[in-house]
Amino acid sequence: MKSKVERKNNKVKKAENKVVAVNKKAVFDYYFEETFEAGIALEGSEVKSVKKGDVSLRDSFCHVENGNLELKNCRITPYAKVGAFPPDPTRSRRLLLHKSQIERLCGKAAEKGYTIVPVKMYLKGRFVKVEIALAKGKKNYEKKQVKKERDINRAAAREISNYNNR
Repeated sequence: MKSKVERKNNKVKKAENKVVAVNKKAVFDYYFEETFEAGIALEGSEVKSVKKGDVSLRDSFCHVENGNLELKNCRITPYAKVGAFPPDPTRSRRLLLHKSQIERLCGKAAEKGYTIVPVKMYLKGRFVKVEIALAKGKKNYEKKQVKKERDINRAAAREISNYNNR
């Protein structure tokens, strides 16, 4: 029989966030100014696909339409056992934020060089959440510098491991 402390520890483990998808391209292409946690309106079969991990945030972005923040180009592969009419995999999905947050994001995104991008999608308890960021685009020379530094670090790590293996 489990003690009360063990049962509490099990509950804490279940409440942790499970990251389902990360937008690595956005991390490479943008500087993040602010991040927000938003809920997302999904159909039941889409939630099952997200829990399975069939999500791609690559090339997805957020756009304000009719006072609502929408996630565009996010691909959620249809659940296999959904039935005859699966939802469109790349349909626009509504992000759930407070109206004041949406207005603030909209105002900032209207400035030159700023955009709203999804950074990651994760499960928080039984809910699916999306972390979005107000982002400013990097210049091409900044991206090349990041690639160069990554290659230098990779080569140095390779040399160190070769030296240690002798």
